[in-house]
Amino acid sequence: MKAMHIIALTAALLLSGSLHAELVRMSADSWPPFTDKRLPNNGLAVDLVNTALQRAGYTTEYIEAPWARVLHGLQQGDYDLVVSAWYSEERTRFGQFSAPYLINRVRFLQHRRTAIDYQSLADLRPYDIAVVRGYSYSQAFDQDASLRKVPVLEFAMGARMLAAGRVQLALEDELVAQHYLNRELAEVKDSLTFLPQPLSENGLHILVRLSHPRHQQIVDDFNRAIVQMRADGTYAQIYQRHGLQAQE
Repeated sequence: MKAMHIIALTAALLLSGSLHAELVRMSADSWPPFTDKRLPNNGLAVDLVNTALQRAGYTTEYIEAPWARVLHGLQQGDYDLVVSAWYSEERTRFGQFSAPYLINRVRFLQHRRTAIDYQSLADLRPYDIAVVRGYSYSQAFDQDASLRKVPVLEFAMGARMLAAGRVQLALEDELVAQHYLNRELAEVKDSLTFLPQPLSENGLHILVRLSHPRHQQIVDDFNRAIVQMRADGTYAQIYQRHGLQAQE
């Protein structure tokens, strides 16, 4: 009788979609604080995605690789999903996007002594802006030749130049900047502040390979779990675990 009850319960769970025996193989490149195997729980994005999928009943494995290999591996079936993908029409040919589970906001930082009024890019023409060489920030910003862009090797260099008064602005993803300001840039953290208006915003999604027989179910389960995590405080707690402030 007990065995029959267990069998019936298992069948009901399978029908409801809440029991998933397969392993979900997740992949991303190194992009702290979102994805990096050197960080706690492999970074903020991996922590959020892993928690959501495990809450939905999946088992997970995380593999870190260069970005080109991540996308190739997804198309070849080496991985089941990409943890941290921006939406593009081209990627819908081989993957299904979830709803965005966080927002990448690219924002300007200024020195606390200054008060730059930024309503449009034209307002920034009088200022020197530290930008990481080779980065793309937004199409309008990248193509605006009237802006005084000062190339630097990395954000940390630009932030230190900003603190020293050698430039008046620096650009970085909001959470990436928070990550570095809480760690290797702690000595300049109190002297820098964000401008209120972001330059650009991009939703961060998981991207599940279309060749996976349960790709729709994985996306639906993930979206539902993220909504639940926001409602019960788990989402904000994960941000706090990584020393970051949860986004509204």
